[in-house]
Amino acid sequence: MSESPAARRAALESRFPVWDRRTLGETLDRACTEFGGRPLVLTNQKTYTYSEVRLLSRRLAAGLVDCGFGAGDHIGIILGNYPEFAIVKFAIAYMGAVAVPINYLLRREELRYIIEQADLAALITMDLFRDRDYLADLDALAPGWETNRQSVFAKLRRIFVYSTTDSRRAGICSFESIFATGDVSTCIAIHKQDSICDPHQTSDIIYTSGTTGLPKGVILSHDMVLRTAYASAYTRAFEDGRRIIFASPMYHVLAYVECFIACMYVGGAIVPQVIFSAEDMLTAVERHRASEIISIPFMGLRLLEVARGRGFDSSSVLAVFNSAGVSPPTIWGEFRSVLGAAEVTTGYGMTETTASTACSLPEEDDRFLLETNGRLKQAGIAGDAALGGVLARYKAVDSETSDDLPWGTLGELLVQGPIVTKGYYKKPDETRYALQEDGWLHTGDLGTIDADGNVCLRGRLKEAYRCGGEMVMPREVEEILSKHPMVAEALVVGVPDKKMGEVGCACVIPAPNVEFKGDDLVDFCRQQLARFKVPLYILRINREDVFLTATGRPQKLRLREFAIKRLEDIRSSSTDLSSTM
Repeated sequence: MSESPAARRAALESRFPVWDRRTLGETLDRACTEFGGRPLVLTNQKTYTYSEVRLLSRRLAAGLVDCGFGAGDHIGIILGNYPEFAIVKFAIAYMGAVAVPINYLLRREELRYIIEQADLAALITMDLFRDRDYLADLDALAPGWETNRQSVFAKLRRIFVYSTTDSRRAGICSFESIFATGDVSTCIAIHKQDSICDPHQTSDIIYTSGTTGLPKGVILSHDMVLRTAYASAYTRAFEDGRRIIFASPMYHVLAYVECFIACMYVGGAIVPQVIFSAEDMLTAVERHRASEIISIPFMGLRLLEVARGRGFDSSSVLAVFNSAGVSPPTIWGEFRSVLGAAEVTTGYGMTETTASTACSLPEEDDRFLLETNGRLKQAGIAGDAALGGVLARYKAVDSETSDDLPWGTLGELLVQGPIVTKGYYKKPDETRYALQEDGWLHTGDLGTIDADGNVCLRGRLKEAYRCGGEMVMPREVEEILSKHPMVAEALVVGVPDKKMGEVGCACVIPAPNVEFKGDDLVDFCRQQLARFKVPLYILRINREDVFLTATGRPQKLRLREFAIKRLEDIRSSSTDLSSTM
């Protein structure tokens, strides 16, 4: 790639001189006029062009309309990263309905909660995925659901099943059967109605991962999704035809907005991985000539490990986008040396802000990767002129008094802008708690924002703990530990202590081929941290001990429970617990 990031942004601006508000369906229509014959979804089994995705989406939308569904209906999606996910998403947009993508890792009662709370009118679900049998869940939740659902789910009228295997259960409404019923011309006529072609209508209700309390449905509009997607292409400076590979689930905004929708602005394609396997993902990069790899820290470390072992043809790779956690400081250089990425970026955002609102620039110095989580995301013509062309602005406030804090001062981060959700579906109390009347949203994240717009996270407000009355931000300790060559990954939680109230427990995944010595890590922390921040306990753990959210973030509450149980087991076995205090 000879063009500079600035030149690529200029090319994007020349194609989109003004922000033309559209729906998702209209955006696909426009893309088809320019890129109809280009691939949009690439898999090992089949390639789907822009025009093919549009045709299949329209046929599916027409079939759903014939089944009695229409504008405003909430349609649930439980699908892995199959091409059909993309087809379903656009079908729902074409008919003016609302997509409710559901975390396919949720268990039976969690699924019941989403179906009921989201007021689903229809559900499109897989039958099997890894160890999950979704039809067995439905059998338990609503016996006889194939023909009678009204007695259990008041608003759910139909369930359609996408088969992930060659075997199909008799008596169900198959996903494929929907296509046979509809007339595409009917779908086109419906989509042209003014009430459906409103870009400010709700496009998605996306549920937060629910690591604390019950999940909340974040309300997003077509315009919010498209602005954020364009800004992703603009900030990361997409070249014409960018191909993005990812294993993050498409029911989350990272894969959905930052990858799938964003690539359409340059006639690009996605290479979605149904299951993360570093070997398979590297092979797919080579086979499909992917130019950008989307990573979260644990994936990135595994990709690097496997690439070093097997070798890797990096000739197609231009960029790596790595975010959603604490990364070892060496990882950024290794993305370049091992994966061949000339441009490495990171970002910060949340479902409530549609996707990332801060992103480092590919042309910036590496210190921004090491010291920040990106700067306020420039959006070009999609940005808010009143905010200086960005999608959102941040400020830090005192977590106890809510007073605004000076630039660079640690506090809770609040965000405001046109891509910030207007609330949680049917959750008025939670909405009032999170969203102020003036539009500022409480992120629950602790961090700083400086006068240049650089955002630096220090952890979650609810993850912080007090040791002897002093507030400790686990992320700060994790960043110190991650610099030690003995450490592949470190996660710090607060655990109960009779003397200090709470103390730190560092759960450490050792680097490969090292002799692990917890005392050395304690000494390392003592040299760089105040006494109250030094972990009292060092636990050696395995990667499978860490429960992750759908976006790859560690579930700290579950990790805390795991650590407390492990410490209790050690005590009961009469093993001495070394203390740093």
